[in-house]
Amino acid sequence: AMNRVQLLGRVGQDPIMRQVEGKNPVTIFSLATNEMWRTGDGEVNQGALFPLCDLGDISQKTTWHRISVFRPGLRDVTYQYVRKGARIYVEGKIDYGEYTDKNNVRRQATTIIAGKI
Repeated sequence: AMNRVQLLGRVGQDPIMRQVEGKNPVTIFSLATNEMWRTGDGEVNQGALFPLCDLGDISQKTTWHRISVFRPGLRDVTYQYVRKGARIYVEGKIDYGEYTDKNNVRRQATTIIAGKI
């Protein structure tokens, strides 16, 4: 079994460090990845990267990822040095969690648990 994610993108905001009672602190930030494809002749070539000089219109989709860093050394370095707008590489695993929001509604939360940045 394998659960491995590799992302290359831009940091959405300066990381925050959150302390949950009785647990180790966690550094959290968002990462944006861009997907570009060419639309021409009525077809969409999703996920493929095309040189901008190609014919047709270029479409772009931005996906936001929530990154959590638990590993003590990496957590602290990320909090100190990673800044909004930085282009970084993140390697980790996907975690599908649930939480209860302030209106007491159960919500899904997909998080990337970073092992390498």
